[in-house]
Amino acid sequence: MMYDVKGNLRQVLANLPQDVRLVAISKYHPNEYIEAAYEEGQRIFGENHEQELRQKHESLPKDIRWHFIGHLQTNKVKFIAPYVTMIEAVDSLKLLQEIEKQAAKNNRVIDVLLELHIAEEETKYGLTDQALYELLDGGEWREMTHVRICGLMMMASYVDDERQIRSEFRHAKSLFDDVKSRYFSDADYFCERSWGMSHDYLIAVEEGSTMVRIGTIIFGPRVY
Repeated sequence: MMYDVKGNLRQVLANLPQDVRLVAISKYHPNEYIEAAYEEGQRIFGENHEQELRQKHESLPKDIRWHFIGHLQTNKVKFIAPYVTMIEAVDSLKLLQEIEKQAAKNNRVIDVLLELHIAEEETKYGLTDQALYELLDGGEWREMTHVRICGLMMMASYVDDERQIRSEFRHAKSLFDDVKSRYFSDADYFCERSWGMSHDYLIAVEEGSTMVRIGTIIFGPRVY
């Protein structure tokens, strides 16, 4: 039975302020689910496997804006560089350099977000506060003409404690404000705060998110 994608999508959108955009996380879900959301007007979809993304890109409408979420290996960048709209989880200078290189080969500018590691859970990826400032202070990104840093992204701890979730989002927002004023004060495009998922997006919206990444509520349990 097809999940009620359209009804679920409408419900989520009804909960979002106009200035917060939805990235519909479509990984592991079939094309017909994406098509149903597309028919409702949804255009931004998130995937985190290069092969799955490539197949969907080839078979679905060309005005879909694909966001690559999750950890991206440098050797996979070349495969998505021709068409990806945004890479949401840049967690190293090495990855940023590779995106610059592959975007240049495709004569494109690729938007990226820097991923923060704030959650207390042991996750492998994301920049600590110190690493974030080291990357930006290094200044190499300023010479890159085919990659554009548009903001920050993070995942809060997967816990029931709303106070902890809220404090992590607030920390991310304060980092964003500081980075904006220090490095991007003249850059209108540095404006994205991508935090909030199915279980915590309502809190995220209250704590300054401009982009929420929601899959399960819309598409149901993943189809592996």
